[in-house]
Amino acid sequence: MDFMEWYTALAKPSWTPDPTFIGTMWSILYPIIIVTFAYVFVQGFRKKLPSSVVVPFVVNLISNVTFTPIQFGLRNLPLTSFAILICWGTIIWMIISVWDHNRLIGIAQLPYLAWVSVAAVLQLTITFMNLG
Repeated sequence: MDFMEWYTALAKPSWTPDPTFIGTMWSILYPIIIVTFAYVFVQGFRKKLPSSVVVPFVVNLISNVTFTPIQFGLRNLPLTSFAILICWGTIIWMIISVWDHNRLIGIAQLPYLAWVSVAAVLQLTITFMNLG
């Protein structure tokens, strides 16, 4: 069974967004993520931002990039829940760490935080609904 058939067959809460809506949200967020992360990485490379600011962005990028292969490749719901919680927590860490250096970068993470908050609740709900 392909990944979409597998995902469709999972028990999900009634408020689960349509996959098209989920894709649209990421299409809006990824340009913000690309620009803000690039700024942080370039400024970190130039030593204009300390590594303590760059590290949460790196950890977040890793957790974000590994989410889909874990979810749809491994099809491991508990591990996927763990990955999204790391992603969510690192967004908060990113905002806090960058705040004193560039508030605009911190503010730009708020839509990402809002969406990942919804996605995390959804993922945890799906995981619990499909245990056993």
